[in-house]
Amino acid sequence: MKIHYYLSLIPESLIASMLPPEEFGNYYALGSHKRSRGQAIFFEIDPEKAGDALDTKTAEEKCIPHEDGSPRKSSYLKIYRALEAIPTDALVRLYLTTDDGRTLTIEPGEYIAEEDRPLHLYQEVCPVNPRVVSKLNPIDFCKRLTSPTGPIHVPRIVFAEMKLEDLARDPDSMEVENLPYMNLDHLRDCLRELRHTYAKPNKTVIRQMKQDVLFRTIRGGFYLGDQESFVYFPLPSKEDLETIHYPWWRSALSGYGA
Repeated sequence: MKIHYYLSLIPESLIASMLPPEEFGNYYALGSHKRSRGQAIFFEIDPEKAGDALDTKTAEEKCIPHEDGSPRKSSYLKIYRALEAIPTDALVRLYLTTDDGRTLTIEPGEYIAEEDRPLHLYQEVCPVNPRVVSKLNPIDFCKRLTSPTGPIHVPRIVFAEMKLEDLARDPDSMEVENLPYMNLDHLRDCLRELRHTYAKPNKTVIRQMKQDVLFRTIRGGFYLGDQESFVYFPLPSKEDLETIHYPWWRSALSGYGA
């Protein structure tokens, strides 16, 4: 059986598995006996591009079929500082699995910056996970958070931009199209402060994510980057989500979050 390599983001870990991505996502979300539920967000790793950063020898020793011939579902290879260990070009696809086990595959895509968007809302996913409002576009946000000259930085980061609707231009706007965030008034206060009085480009809205990412609030997609690289994983269009990927989208719409 082929060994697949995954970088899980929640929690951060490197995993070898004999399951292909969709089966792995279902197993990771629901467990072997389907008695647990929880989102999974993970990259598929190209072992040839990962090179020496991936311990394939240990993986081959640990990842062997069970006595009854069933595949080894997961063997952990690393549970600390895993994201920074793997070259970004070895992270070839991103997978989003809903808490009922449905997986969406996302390929890398071209990122085109929006010059006229003054405010952004970002959910950091790994290795830290606060929710932040920012004046910076995704590329500049990534560069600032991974800059070694900053007082607080990480070597590499994965984050997603979230919907703000008209609040991206006017924190007092009533045109929010039922944004589902808890404590919307606090979000407005953070946006007002950032836009009118705050000297720094970023302000924390929630210090730590305590619940699942609400996939239906993702705007654009996910970003992976550091000082040397930046990769964009765009969500499919709404039309494609409602047709080609409808089972996943329907599950994503029924999820909950903060």
